[in-house]
Amino acid sequence: MELDASPLSSSEIGRIARRIDRPVVLVGMMGVGKTTVGRKLATMLHLPFVDADEEIEKAAYMPISEIFSTYGEPYFRDGERRVIARLIGEGRHVDRKILSTGGGAFVDPATRSLILNKGIAVWLDSDVDTLMERVGRKSNRPLLRTGNPREILTRLKTERESFYSQAPIHVISGVQPHQVTACKILKAIDQWL
Repeated sequence: MELDASPLSSSEIGRIARRIDRPVVLVGMMGVGKTTVGRKLATMLHLPFVDADEEIEKAAYMPISEIFSTYGEPYFRDGERRVIARLIGEGRHVDRKILSTGGGAFVDPATRSLILNKGIAVWLDSDVDTLMERVGRKSNRPLLRTGNPREILTRLKTERESFYSQAPIHVISGVQPHQVTACKILKAIDQWL
């Protein structure tokens, strides 16, 4: 179902914000806009924004690309799982926030289960052309350094869609202002809650 892209009033945003009782966790492919849209969403809702990749780099004292090249993807995914568990909240204490995750985080069964049980999982989706245009702006994508980026993105998107589709909320992040995508997410959360 495609959601209406019209703007929300501040009272509508406030009403939706009051209903959110746990972290909103953005999942999806690299380049789909999880961080940029997440920051916009956090501002609209007056909630803190946390980027899991930034927190992983802080915890490891090195960039993700260096973690991948030095220790490999399994090591990175293990650290990612632990950091996301900490960010979502331990035990009963779960804070309201907007959390952006890395593209492969939701593929991990333990991380996916944690997000589905303690968060509001939102799958931000986009077509490969849009992803290519966006990831081409940065050279810090370790998974794209091993071959043709378009082929890798297409393969990863195909492999990961069955995992992403387990998120109860699915929003398309197309070529549109981030505010539009953020409003779509809010409307979808409102319908889901």
